[in-house]
Amino acid sequence: MSGRRWATLVGATSVLALALGWSAVGAKAPKKGVDWVALNPGFAGATFVNDPETCRTCHEDGMKTYAHTAHARTLDATPADGAGDCESCHGPRSKHVEAPSGDLALGTKAKAQSAVCLQCHQGGTRFAWKGGQHQANDVSCTACHTVMEAKSPKALLAKADTGATCYQCHQDVRADMNKMSHHPVRENRMDCASCHNVHGAAPSLLTKPTLNDTCYTCHADKRGPFVWEHAPARESCATCHSAHGSNNRNLLTSKDPFLCLTCHSYGGHINLPRYNRVSNPYGSGCSNCHTSVHGSNHPSGAKLTR
Repeated sequence: MSGRRWATLVGATSVLALALGWSAVGAKAPKKGVDWVALNPGFAGATFVNDPETCRTCHEDGMKTYAHTAHARTLDATPADGAGDCESCHGPRSKHVEAPSGDLALGTKAKAQSAVCLQCHQGGTRFAWKGGQHQANDVSCTACHTVMEAKSPKALLAKADTGATCYQCHQDVRADMNKMSHHPVRENRMDCASCHNVHGAAPSLLTKPTLNDTCYTCHADKRGPFVWEHAPARESCATCHSAHGSNNRNLLTSKDPFLCLTCHSYGGHINLPRYNRVSNPYGSGCSNCHTSVHGSNHPSGAKLTR
């Protein structure tokens, strides 16, 4: 085969490899090593047994439930380098086999547990885990995920779904979600992860850099730009809306006219509550006339009336 034809064949093979997701070192990305001794000094001198069947001698029940999880299926297809699948997460077990005890457990050390998970689960949406609010408050991966048993259809969550998992700690949010006006989490049209990246570090663990950008993911019509802007809406959606739920319509922080009157309380205008149909549950108050409360592009919309 001539040099030119060989180069063409190699080039074509490279293109095919890239298209299929192959790399020069194989399909499996290298994982980050764990300093087991740093996590628990008891690992000093321990070596990898590299035989899950040794673990099964005592832990057969746990391994049966584990076999139905995403981790088990993944590690069976792509076994970890230098360790059997049990030891990928539990560390070298030779000392444990010789003298079974709980001395090599990581216990309740959140950062130690997370370090084990991060050997594989890093980058992407977890890129900013370190420095995030969950990590800073010693929330471990196992607080939200159950590795040894499939309790949810996805993400190895500790509960049946995302909401139930988050509500373990965020009981106040559960209460808000049960209010009259709420985002459709209860109706399963979205979940906590629609707005929050629990592995991130943005304020309030939002999926976007700011609250407004997160809201605009669905409410793009409120983004603008507008010829006539409503300054509070541009500054923060939370000025007027309670994102998790409210007993006022449209997720408002208070009843329509009272909300407007927190800023617009000047005289010379019929902006008193009795003129804004406060007693009528269907009255919109100020927005009966000022309909474009988020902003207006109408030439005559300086007062957000159109």
